Amino acid sequence: DEPDPRPLPEGNTVAVAVTDIFDALVATLSDTRLEPDLEELLWGAANLFHRATSRVERDLDANEQAQRRMQREQDGSEVKSVELERLTAEGQTLIERRASMELFRDLAAEAFEHHTGSAWRPRTGSMVNHRNLTAAMIDSRDFLAAKRR
Repeated sequence: DEPDPRPLPEGNTVAVAVTDIFDALVATLSDTRLEPDLEELLWGAANLFHRATSRVERDLDANEQAQRRMQREQDGSEVKSVELERLTAEGQTLIERRASMELFRDLAAEAFEHHTGSAWRPRTGSMVNHRNLTAAMIDSRDFLAAKRR
């Protein structure tokens, strides 16, 4: 299977979409009998993107394990080499998808705080943002991992 060639949504498009989602809920439920449910629904909208981020993370972890397994199984054959290349390309796509979902989640958390006045926090998991991992941080982690070996 080839990686999906379609582009990811642009950052400004994501921002508009998240704003529209939250604004639609607020405009529809404010000043109605459903207004008491609004904060929970807004929380759920942000959590939707958090769960999507977690799902992509799990897929990325599985891809990493498959790549490690395929690295061990390399025997010089073209079949094994092509499979490792496919897994590597899939891993890159998953990293990009994770970054996009993190953007959705982070913007949704900001919109939640804007509309409710309180910070959005997931009930499970954490809000790690991989965009903040710098090359120096990655190099340092790689160094420390290599040192432990």
